[in-house]
Amino acid sequence: MNREILVVEDEPKLANLLRDYLQQSGFAVTILADGLAVVPAVRMRSPALILLDLMLPGRDGMEICRELRTFSAVPIIMTTARVEEIDRLLGLELGADDYICKPFSPREVVARVRAVLRRSAGAPLPPGEGVFLDAATYCAGWEGRTVALTAVEFNLLRYLAATPGRIYSRQQLIDRIYPDQRTVSERTIDSHIKKLRRKLLSITGGAELIRSVYGVGYAYDADHPS
Repeated sequence: MNREILVVEDEPKLANLLRDYLQQSGFAVTILADGLAVVPAVRMRSPALILLDLMLPGRDGMEICRELRTFSAVPIIMTTARVEEIDRLLGLELGADDYICKPFSPREVVARVRAVLRRSAGAPLPPGEGVFLDAATYCAGWEGRTVALTAVEFNLLRYLAATPGRIYSRQQLIDRIYPDQRTVSERTIDSHIKKLRRKLLSITGGAELIRSVYGVGYAYDADHPS
């Protein structure tokens, strides 16, 4: 299994800190500080995941992400001290899988790396992380209770639950649930979410696990169910 993480960060202390924490978690780490070196490195090394800083010498993270997505599906987590919402959304629209705002905890970074790798591999979520998903039976479990889901409902829940708190737009969910690029309306996603919520309520005792974000989309929020 590929365990190499490419850390693209021009602050040496932060890059070394991330390397130490990732290595302690069993990952191999390569550090790059120059934006111009990223694309050639990805073509040569094929890392499992990239931690990509937004502000870099030589070339910025947005431009790098855009080019990477022309030839690679490698998971990308963008890191940035620029917290304006437009930057966050633009990064995700360019093909980033997640973003983390500085300052951040190295432990949070490791957790995000694991979550994105798990999601990109299509693996089910294990017990102890909120909802339990059984890919063999397409069932969701919650505190000993289970409910059967359709394939679309299962995949929706898997993607949402892999990164708790992250907001997915309807179009992002369409792109992940229907990789064959068939024509699907945003209302179709709303309908699936409505049915999925109803099923989850039957095992959570009334706790809502999926949060609606007006005008944006949906997020999984098991820590603060409404």
